[in-house]
Amino acid sequence: MDRIECQWCKAQNPPDRTSCNTCGAPLDQRNVVSDSGWAEAPRLRDMTEFRFSNSTCQIEGEIVPVAELSLAQGDSVFFEHHVLLWKEPQVPMSAMNTAGGRRMAGGMPHIVSIAHGPGRVALSRDATGEVVVLPIHPTHEIDVREHAFLAGTHSLNYSFVRIKGLANVLHGGSGMYMDRFVTGGDQGLLLLHGYGNVFQKTLQAGEKILVEPGGFLYKDSSVTMNTVKQSFKTGMLGSHNMFLAEMTGPGRVGVQSMYVHHGTE
Repeated sequence: MDRIECQWCKAQNPPDRTSCNTCGAPLDQRNVVSDSGWAEAPRLRDMTEFRFSNSTCQIEGEIVPVAELSLAQGDSVFFEHHVLLWKEPQVPMSAMNTAGGRRMAGGMPHIVSIAHGPGRVALSRDATGEVVVLPIHPTHEIDVREHAFLAGTHSLNYSFVRIKGLANVLHGGSGMYMDRFVTGGDQGLLLLHGYGNVFQKTLQAGEKILVEPGGFLYKDSSVTMNTVKQSFKTGMLGSHNMFLAEMTGPGRVGVQSMYVHHGTE
């Protein structure tokens, strides 16, 4: 039987599918790529549904998107507590052990909740943008900027790390936290909220690109990130510094077009 390969996640789909069964990307549209190599993340059609494990996820709305998950028995998803929009009464909840004091010190919500199937839950970041669906293959790792992940499936291992010196393009700062998601032997699924529009570029080995810290969204663990300070003159006697994130391939880098300050979240 002929199969249709998803251009976004490379999953194989039956020929009668119009959207990917693994990530929801439209199968009847080609990837849009700029001259510089940035591919636009697929805009999921309203009410697009896809599967993970024995559960389903449906993306609802286009301006402020909602992820509605129908969890099967034995499946679960984890998320920052404030992104919960609604849940069915019978869905049990628990909290993940995440060293919450360190998260709170970094300005991140200190409670990561877990919803267990069976039943339905709906999640939203209460902001304009788009949901980015990243299937994560076994033994793979994705690093995501703070305040961006919407949900992760039970097959993902979660931790977080601090990148010193990245916070603001002009003034640097005490640092930026990254959420880290790692799979074991089973494939996992990661849902991100990208503010504005999301673009992805695959860097070759040794290829570098400088990214404004507020625009960084995610990267493969194979991509190294360093803080780079660039100085420039602002007049006869004045000068200023610019702090950027230097990404070095190989691997994928994702950026968002909307700069969002998270100091009050």
